[in-house]
Parts: sequence; structure tokens; C-alpha cells
Amino acid sequence: MRVLLSTYGSRGDVEPVLGLAVRLRELGADVRVCAPPDFAGRVAGVGVEMVPVGLSASELTKARPPVSEFPRFAAELIGHQFKGVLDAARDCDAMVVTGMLPMIAGALSVAEKLGIYAASVVFQKLSLPSPHHRPMAYPGHPFPPEVTDNRELWKLSAQTVNELFGAALNTNREANGLPPVPNVQDYLHGDQQWLATDQALDPWLPTPELDVVQTGAWILPHERPLPADLEAFLAAGPPPVYVGFGSMPMHAATDVAQVAIDAVRALGHRVVVLRGWAGLDLIDDRSDCFAIGEVNQQALFPRMAAIVHHGGAGTTTTASRSGAPQVVLPQLADQPYWAGRVAELGIGAAHDGPAPTVESLTAALRVALAPRTRERALEVAGTVRTDGALVAAELLLETITRNKARA
Repeated sequence: MRVLLSTYGSRGDVEPVLGLAVRLRELGADVRVCAPPDFAGRVAGVGVEMVPVGLSASELTKARPPVSEFPRFAAELIGHQFKGVLDAARDCDAMVVTGMLPMIAGALSVAEKLGIYAASVVFQKLSLPSPHHRPMAYPGHPFPPEVTDNRELWKLSAQTVNELFGAALNTNREANGLPPVPNVQDYLHGDQQWLATDQALDPWLPTPELDVVQTGAWILPHERPLPADLEAFLAAGPPPVYVGFGSMPMHAATDVAQVAIDAVRALGHRVVVLRGWAGLDLIDDRSDCFAIGEVNQQALFPRMAAIVHHGGAGTTTTASRSGAPQVVLPQLADQPYWAGRVAELGIGAAHDGPAPTVESLTAALRVALAPRTRERALEVAGTVRTDGALVAAELLLETITRNKARA
């Protein structure tokens, strides 16, 4: 069996796909990954074939195009899907599709054109229509304050999605001999809708509106040791506080590194700073701080006193598994939701807004560093499952086998 995994976005969109790729390969499948060119090295590192597709995800994220440019960028990015993904998928039995919304729609269109099964995947439930939660509002398209019924809000969300991406999708579909899609939001669910999150962290309530399979989070085990100089820093004193924002560029006017280091120092802790796409770095040459590039977070996080991060789905899951308490500084999209979940579970604090001050971050850290929060974080860590990628891999291969038997 040959499977194509298609994704487009930040590392949080790529890393879970690699977790699935490894499990599929262990079960005997041939796997190919379509992803942004930024991640060629990461994909090669796990020994999976990659087809780079589209623009640099990091450059697109840092550019943050205005809402008025969304349709143009969507048309271009969907066009890349039809070119790159179409060629990569021609000899495949099935596709698994995730990433940014326009690219999901484009990749699903490729599967439709080729007549192969496609599972659509999201890494948080807010993208899935349900009467149990509100949809996320798109920038520049707030919901009317008088509308509070979730079903009505999802109808408004569908209208916005059509306005932003409908023409971009259908222009590319028509150019490839496919009929137009009248409702993009409905189209995004593919042949089967998967939710690749942990039930304890992101509980899905069944609804007649949509058939959802919650597989669990897709976790790629990392065996890489931490760099020797980082190990030396960790061994030289008590557990530090981690500060990192992954693939977030942190456009806030605040000097986040300065604020974060000052806040952590105010509470008497050492600091590990992730440079990341935000370009954070040390603010002086004092020995209580250490700056890192990409490292094995699965090895690093359990050794932290607390973890300060942006609230991406992958980082939140890794932090929750570690047993270390968290402070989430949400920047956009689903990140406020994950910040809220961390606070609701009692495993950390949700910072109010994306731009911290020394005072606001210090207050959040006090909550996270309290003994009861640490105890609760360790409790929840024991409930987070690690077999989600295996569950998804077995489900996919069973579906391919069943579909072949019917053919």
C-alpha cells in the first residue's frame, strides 16, 4: 500500500504527520509526504520520502498578509497543491490531508480528481462544526455580537469561508476538470473526518452534524539526546523555566525576550530560551540563561520548572505529557483555546493577551510554579495517551483494505 500524507503550515502541522508516517511505515506501508520546503531536513531525518510543495511556510507566516490578500494567496497556494500533490499522489491508494484550510481543500480536490480515498485531519476541534462550541472568527470577519447560538455562528462561518476561499478553490478545480464546490466548509471533511487530539486535553462531544473519529494525538517519539552544552547548563543548577514560541513570529511590539527573562528572574529561576521563528535571544551574558535552537522537547520539557509557550496544539500536548506546569501566551487562531484548556485543567495559567509585561507574566508564572499546579500537571500527564498515530495508521490501512475488497 502506498499512502500520501499532505500538509502545509508550521512545524505543528508537520510533526504529527511524521508521527503517522513512521507508524504507517512500521506497518508495511510505503509513505510519501508533501510539505512546505522549510521542512525538507526534518522529513529526511525520519527517513520518509518528501515532495516539497508551495511557498516557504516560515516566510508566509512572518509576512502575515492582510485579510484582503487572503483570496489571492489562497488561489496561489491551492494551485501549488494541484501541481505538486497531484503528481505525488498518482500511484497512491489513499491520502491523509491536513494543514491550513485552503490547502486541505486543494489536496482533497486532488484526491477527488484521482478517485482515491482521503481522510481529512485537524489538530483541534474548533475547526469542526458542532453545536457544543463556537467557530473561530477569521481576522476582519468578527461575528455579530447579537448572534450567540452556535449553529447560527457556524452558518456565518461557512459564509466567511466561501467569501475568502470559494473562488480560489473553484477556479483551480475548474481548471482541473472538477465541478465547483458550493460550500467549502462542508467539503473540508473529506471521506472521513479525523480529530488527531487527546481526549483528555481536547474532549470531543459527539454530534449528529458530523461523524468524527478522534484518534488521539499523533506523537513522533524522539530519541535525540540534548546537546552537551545544554546538558551542562541543566546540570549546573535547579530546573529552569523554558520560554519559547515555536513557529510564532511574535509581532507584538513588546521585547518578549526581555520581558520573559526579567519575569523569570524576578521569581528566582533560571531560563532556557528557544530562538525559534520569533528570533528570541539572550539579553545579557549572565550565566542563569541559555539560548537554544530546535532540540528534543520530549527530553527537555520534563526537566523544566515551568514551560512558557504560545499554545500550539503540538507544544501543548508535549508540555502536558511532560508533567511540567505551563504558562500559555496565545497569539492567534486556536491558541486562546489551548490556553483556556491549560487553565481549566489546572495544569498552568492562561496569559491574558499576546503581549506580556513583566508584571503580567510574573503573575502567571506564580500560578504555574505553585506546588498544587505541579501536582495537577503530573496527574494529567499520566492520562495523555501516546498511541494516537498507531490508531490512525491501523484505521487507514484497514480502510484501504476494505475499499480494495469492494472494488
